[in-house]
Amino acid sequence: MSCVFLLALLVLLPFKVIHAFTGGIDGGSPVAGLILDAQGNLYGSAGNVLFKVDKTGQETVLHTGIGSMGTLVLDDAGDVFGTTYQGGTFNRGTVFELDTTGTATILHNFGGGSDGAYPAAGLIIDASGDLYGTTSQGGRHGAGTVFELNASGVESVLHSFAGPDGSNPFANLIGDASGNLYGTTENGGSSSQCPGGQLGCGVVFKLDPIGRETVLYRFSGGADGSRPAAGLVRDDSGNLFGTTSAGGAFGNGTVFQIDRARHETVLHSFAAVEGVEPSCQLVRDLRGDLYGTTLDGGPVDTGTLFKIDTARAFTIIHNFDGTHDGYFLPAGLARDTHGHLFGITELGGRFGFGTVFEMTP
Repeated sequence: MSCVFLLALLVLLPFKVIHAFTGGIDGGSPVAGLILDAQGNLYGSAGNVLFKVDKTGQETVLHTGIGSMGTLVLDDAGDVFGTTYQGGTFNRGTVFELDTTGTATILHNFGGGSDGAYPAAGLIIDASGDLYGTTSQGGRHGAGTVFELNASGVESVLHSFAGPDGSNPFANLIGDASGNLYGTTENGGSSSQCPGGQLGCGVVFKLDPIGRETVLYRFSGGADGSRPAAGLVRDDSGNLFGTTSAGGAFGNGTVFQIDRARHETVLHSFAAVEGVEPSCQLVRDLRGDLYGTTLDGGPVDTGTLFKIDTARAFTIIHNFDGTHDGYFLPAGLARDTHGHLFGITELGGRFGFGTVFEMTP
């Protein structure tokens, strides 16, 4: 019975590796997600290298000496912005800019106090050029922050997490047309212990334009999931979609939906053969289908790509074999205007230092 079920949900799509990292001057072991420019070039970070990969798979090293755990962001001029988890004046992380000449500028050094510390996520940018992001620690209560960095490089802390309202945000934010920000914290939300030892199993939150927080959902650590380490995606109706890296029916993580009434629906709980630890942001296509990655798990425990359509049907679209196509997927996918999906693996590939891949739905 289980074999028939799994075969019905396995639809492998055209897949190719477009770049294999050597671990040398081109970088290696990328953990940050990719972004696309208008020409279809991909930008990312691999080790301490910021890179660009064109449509043919040709890599250009943009800068060495800076590495980001979070996804980069581009402005209209082609400048790249990102965060470093450590480094800087106080070794608690930075926000940086890389201009089109390859010159890097540190815009903010996190001090580890009220301004936050250790930003693990990428940034988003608004029409005025202001940047928004999260720090996983620091703030008034030591549980992380949501911050704004204006175009002049002045940081403002919009919210400091205290624990019951969430703690340790490891994911990037998303915004809506009204200026609200939405995100997740991996821990916090209650005073009860979650599997893994932390207090609380994480929350989904909203910040209004003046920084007032609303907790939209607190995870219990059971069938509803726990430890949401990824950012969210929002549809036109205001529904939010995300993943939890643990919990669910089998303990391996979930894909969930939070509706406007703050009700959670688990769209899928992962069995180990389908993937384990879906800890990255989903991508949504024009039809409303969701695509995502699992860090590991699958038939040979090296990660999977999956799809959930609007009827909530779950499909495995690629099982990583742990050799030429790479393995371990620490970041989500990027989608171009033609619907092609792009991503990275941290390890494996021709040289063993990870890959950039493309999948064609």
